[in-house]
Amino acid sequence: MKNIAITLTSILALTAFLVSCNGRQKGELGHDEGKATTKETLQEGEEGHGNEAHAEEGGHEEEEGSVEITQQQAETIGLEMKPLEERSLGNNIKVTGRLELFPQDRANISPFVGGNISSVLVIEGDKVRKGQVLAYLEHPDIITMQQEFQEKNDELVFLDQDYERKKTLYDKGVSSGKEFQMAQSKYRSTTSSVNAMRAKLRLLGFNVDEIANGKIYQGVPVISPISGFVDEVLISLGDYVAPQSKMFAVSDNSKIHVDLKVYEKDIPRVKEGQKIFFSVASRPDELLTAEVHSIGKTFEEDPKAVHIHAHIENPERDLLPGMYVEGRIVQDEKNTLAVPEEAVIKEGEKSFIFVLDDGDAQEEGKLKFKMVQVSVGVIDLGFVSINPMEPLQYGSKVVINGAYTLSSEMVKGELEHGH
Repeated sequence: MKNIAITLTSILALTAFLVSCNGRQKGELGHDEGKATTKETLQEGEEGHGNEAHAEEGGHEEEEGSVEITQQQAETIGLEMKPLEERSLGNNIKVTGRLELFPQDRANISPFVGGNISSVLVIEGDKVRKGQVLAYLEHPDIITMQQEFQEKNDELVFLDQDYERKKTLYDKGVSSGKEFQMAQSKYRSTTSSVNAMRAKLRLLGFNVDEIANGKIYQGVPVISPISGFVDEVLISLGDYVAPQSKMFAVSDNSKIHVDLKVYEKDIPRVKEGQKIFFSVASRPDELLTAEVHSIGKTFEEDPKAVHIHAHIENPERDLLPGMYVEGRIVQDEKNTLAVPEEAVIKEGEKSFIFVLDDGDAQEEGKLKFKMVQVSVGVIDLGFVSINPMEPLQYGSKVVINGAYTLSSEMVKGELEHGH
């Protein structure tokens, strides 16, 4: 029995020792695994931190809702900008018409006598002044006319002296009344003829005093009666031009006015002095101004409308008669921020404009633009009223040509950054 007890005790002690060794080995493995897990976690943390830093660094490269381009790129895409300004849109009377000249500001030039063209001194588009010679005419009858004037003028000198001599004799009772009356009649008749010829030669543009002293002009000068620009030249060298045939057309475009039609329902709303905004095809992105000067008193039946005349300023004379005009007569002027329709880009139900961001980018030879959301309102005369969703300074430069290209560049930049 004693031996059995000793044997059981030995077995229990050996079992406890083996269990202890196994537990120690398992604990050491768990510690190593823990170290490995901690190391992997740190590595993953460092990698995550690096990604965050890279993301922050990338965020500084380009702000959200903006795009940068170089000056050369801007020229390539034909980018144009226009200052943000206020305009009166909407509460106006719509009118159409043409640019016209008053009769005293245009001239169709014709000769008083017939002749052949010996020289032409101007071409279409030339600026001329009042009294300037445009061409010369030649004809034998012109020379004959001057010769007859010289003869009649010399005869008048003799008749004047004869008349004075016979008048003196008649007053003294030496000469008969019949001789005095004949001398008087002949003198007055010749005086009338000379004066008529003098006036005719003066109309032809000749210096009558020089002709009276014996000079003969070969050509008749064709003279402009007004200052302006040559619109038409209807002659060539050698052409025979009959009296009163049109040779030139000259107009003074500095005094151009707007001739508009106001329809029957709008006539009571139009008054002298009202401001007019209008546009022409040659300057579609610009609103020109005029002022109602006079309202016609004749009512046209087809269409039922009245003509109104409005003064405009045309210092550069780039507005020409006959240009079609679309305008608005301002009734109750109320200004609002407005941009050309081409400046607004659509993205779904939202509208945006690009505004130049003046800053360091521009100094470095780059142009930086900010995309600003706006709500649009009245569309009139090629302009649209806007209400920006963030404050904008009056006069800020807005992209009016190339806005959609900038939008494409911004989307492209976002996609590249996303990769």
